[in-house]
Amino acid sequence: MTENLVLGRLREVDIRSLWAHEQYDFSNWLSKKENIELLNETVGLTLTEIDKEVYVGSYRCDLLAIDETTGIKIIIENQLDSTNHDHLGKIITYASGLDANVIIWIVREAREEHKSAIEWLNNNMVKDISFFLLEIKAYTIGDSLPAPMFKVIEKPNDFIKYSKTIKDGELSKAEAERLNFWTEFNQYLVNNGKPFNIRKATTDHWYNIAVGTSEAHISITLVNKNRSIGVKLYINDNKDLFDELYADKDEIEAKIGLTLEWQKLDDKKASRIISYIKGLNFNKKDNYPQLMGETVNRALKFRNVFSKYL
Repeated sequence: MTENLVLGRLREVDIRSLWAHEQYDFSNWLSKKENIELLNETVGLTLTEIDKEVYVGSYRCDLLAIDETTGIKIIIENQLDSTNHDHLGKIITYASGLDANVIIWIVREAREEHKSAIEWLNNNMVKDISFFLLEIKAYTIGDSLPAPMFKVIEKPNDFIKYSKTIKDGELSKAEAERLNFWTEFNQYLVNNGKPFNIRKATTDHWYNIAVGTSEAHISITLVNKNRSIGVKLYINDNKDLFDELYADKDEIEAKIGLTLEWQKLDDKKASRIISYIKGLNFNKKDNYPQLMGETVNRALKFRNVFSKYL
């Protein structure tokens, strides 16, 4: 039956035929929401608030962005040619001048000496600075439209590095249990079609999910001492936004289908709107699949409803 099967072949397209200039053409294309999402999927970030041509002294960084779920700064330098020393120097200058935590260098072709340089930087810089070296490719199949693809050439070994470090290489029991939970949680997401971007499993008690603005995010928190999982909208520092949402409290709760805890926290910068799921017990894990399913469902409800009000 397969003898007559006809398959197309990938044909690489010269990216210069798609984007003549990295600054005016490629950067403009990449800054659009649907295209930055392709980069997000590649590097595991949730980039938002994209600014183009940000000045650093007399130089201009192609793109500056914020990671929505952590608030860290990311710079993106685009080079539709082979890597060179000039651009390597620029990305370090931009990272310093803009106080960026993540540097993404996108090129047509990565030369060996610059692959080695980025690997060296990742291995020797302080732990909250991370470098990515990506190649941008494009392909067609037959008469199809060109499809862009980012290829990771170099990345931090333990990204995301700014998550909690483990002293002396040892985990406490609670840290080990949280790492185990998030590892299984990520596998649950993969098995269920990745309903939101997967974050690196860490020893932290929280797991953040983007909601479309840097003002807030959804956070899943493990509260083992109360034997519960919290799903909450975490508002970073905007009491007016909390008040606006609270004015629609009844409508929001009706749409989510839950009674929520509304915690303005006047003595703190952050505010939160939270719901708890009972049943978490690190010593009894047979209900993890059910807990994870309810957690994902509730997080999706939060995202779908609150995103319409933010």
